[in-house]
Amino acid sequence: MNLLRLTAVEALKHMGEGTLSSVELTEAYLSQIARHDGDVSAYLKVTGDSARNEAAAIDAKKGDRAHLAGLPTAIKDVLCTEGITTTCASKILENYEPIYTATCVRQLMDAGIVTLGKTNMDEFAMGSSTENSAYGPTRNPWDLGRVPGGSSGGSAAAVAAGEAIWALGSDTGGSIRQPAAFCGVVGLKPTYGSVSRYGLIAFASSFDQVGPITKNVMDAALMMQFLVGKDPLDSTSVVYPSEIPLPVERDLSGIRMGIVKELVGEGIDPGVMTVFNEAVEKLKAAGAVIGEASLPHSEYALPAYYILAPAEASANLARFDGVRYGLRAGETNDITEMYEQTRSLGFGEEVKRRIMLGTYALSSGYYEAYYGQAQKVRTLIVQNFEQALEQFDLLISPTTPTTAFGLGEKTDDPLTMYKSDICTIPVNLAGLPAISIPAGLSEGLPVGFQIIGQAFTAPKLLQAAYSAELAFGFDKVSPLIEGRDQDGI
Repeated sequence: MNLLRLTAVEALKHMGEGTLSSVELTEAYLSQIARHDGDVSAYLKVTGDSARNEAAAIDAKKGDRAHLAGLPTAIKDVLCTEGITTTCASKILENYEPIYTATCVRQLMDAGIVTLGKTNMDEFAMGSSTENSAYGPTRNPWDLGRVPGGSSGGSAAAVAAGEAIWALGSDTGGSIRQPAAFCGVVGLKPTYGSVSRYGLIAFASSFDQVGPITKNVMDAALMMQFLVGKDPLDSTSVVYPSEIPLPVERDLSGIRMGIVKELVGEGIDPGVMTVFNEAVEKLKAAGAVIGEASLPHSEYALPAYYILAPAEASANLARFDGVRYGLRAGETNDITEMYEQTRSLGFGEEVKRRIMLGTYALSSGYYEAYYGQAQKVRTLIVQNFEQALEQFDLLISPTTPTTAFGLGEKTDDPLTMYKSDICTIPVNLAGLPAISIPAGLSEGLPVGFQIIGQAFTAPKLLQAAYSAELAFGFDKVSPLIEGRDQDGI
């Protein structure tokens, strides 16, 4: 049995039958981390000793097992974990140990997960490549010379490299789906408000949403069962309107899927479009009714996002000033100088860029010209989605315009980097759920297929994604998992 190839659902079955222990599964993943993470750099901190202890305690309970007992899980370092360093991949929080745990993480812990550690990310979730981390970039397990995407690149790379059975990420403008696409795994962005943001260190509060990065759609549905729900500590969270069952084998007969024409045109790599078009034909063969959908204002999504999100970031990141926690610059003459030096030393270039952009957009004399107009565009995009989803059950597009690009290829051109999220950002502006599943390979690199649904319809979205996954038949894994011996270690 190759332990690294097991999905979460399969691993739970084996552990429930007594043919696999939590300790064995955890050791397989810790061994893979020891073998490969020096090259991949998916983790900022590995909690190996505590993971072994957690797994041993789970095995000791034998028949009295929690629902997710023993599943080795990676957690994006934007989520607070009590007693475990949480840095947001920033120097300004280099030694910060929270005194509480994020609600979503606590819910998984209560369900029995084993915590492997905290994963690398773009600093404060600002980026599309995980090259903006203050602690160095993460590398794509499919090609170590390429990026894993971002900002949840560490979580996606950990799953793709066999360094976690699944992981938590966060999605502000595509930060779960885009790295999932680059790394050939599944990434789900839930409807805004589905999952508590309490303990998620904020980038842009009206966009941020926590979600799963998994090996397949079934595992994403399983994790979502334990993530959704109203949290009294987060006023933006809601009571989820339905249960989220595991999907079943079913074709797509009668499901109306609309190809968003604005997201398949100029700017999409020919290799990506070839895989996307082949995937669409497989959906048709599975019974889906395919048509053309339109989001006429989506061309303005990118500029609107890069006004609104930095504006929210400029407010959220004001708390990092050296007064209460985190880095504090020494040898300063007054508090203003301490603020300036602390933030200058603690924040990276991309974070500084977005704080300045956001502060400018909110400044007197420019607020209505920039922030106000961007909010109007957001409203129009919401209306576009509403109209499109009246005609179709689901909308589809490539997840990303290209496959994973080379390390350093776009770091000197922020605007080109921002365009990596042109297919995902409209969804965040509208607060809708969307999932990326691997559809095939282009020149040996994974291509993601995005499916977008109506608000709070995760069961329908996950069922359709599962059916699509079966139709695509994608069963490739990264070279770091391929060829592992039978025990997976």
